[in-house]
Amino acid sequence: MAGGCCGGCAAPTDRDDDRAWRRVLWIALAINAGMFGVEVVAGVAAHSASLKADALDFLGDAANYAISLGVAGMALHWRARAALAKGVSLLLLGLWVLGYTVWMAASGTLPGAETMGVVGVAALIANMACAALLWRHRGGDANRQSVWICSRNDAIGNVAVVAAAFGVFGTGTGWPDIAVAAILAGLGVSGGWQIIRKACVELAQSPPNRKRTPPLMVRPSSGPQASTVHAPSGARRGSSSGS
Repeated sequence: MAGGCCGGCAAPTDRDDDRAWRRVLWIALAINAGMFGVEVVAGVAAHSASLKADALDFLGDAANYAISLGVAGMALHWRARAALAKGVSLLLLGLWVLGYTVWMAASGTLPGAETMGVVGVAALIANMACAALLWRHRGGDANRQSVWICSRNDAIGNVAVVAAAFGVFGTGTGWPDIAVAAILAGLGVSGGWQIIRKACVELAQSPPNRKRTPPLMVRPSSGPQASTVHAPSGARRGSSSGS
């Protein structure tokens, strides 16, 4: 009886938590999608590798939030699969940004420090708002933890972008911008690997539910009832009427 009462009491809490989780994800999705557009335009205009890297991070987060909304309320196995997909995408995105940063370093373009600073501060405010909203959900399963890790990485990355703007302004070179872009790429690779590891653990602990055929009960072949154990009921009725 105690177990049944506890189960009945826990369900509304879980439903309320799922509703709060979905609401937070929708807000974070809107913020990240908007900041992606802002940083893409600003990164192209300022020739900044770090702004472009951060814009791609915003795009990846928006996609991750959309995936999380799709699997919210599903079984742990499916949430872990979604987290695994997000971890792989974050890892690949980090590697891509790293390669793009190397290309920018070879081109030697000087970015616009003023644009970097203004947009970096705006992105920092947006990501701090998302991180504050997601703080209470950071200790959940791999899917929820992946969302928190992405928001945390974004906030750290925005602080680095603002610092790079000051560095470019002070030194008159693009190397601070290149260095920050490399840091953002490293955060993406590290965060993706963390998500993949936890998702794999959860997948191993929660195999998918499959309908299993009950085992066939076989009686010993000896004995007077052995010949009628597996005989269909219709066959038995036919034999009885014939006799």
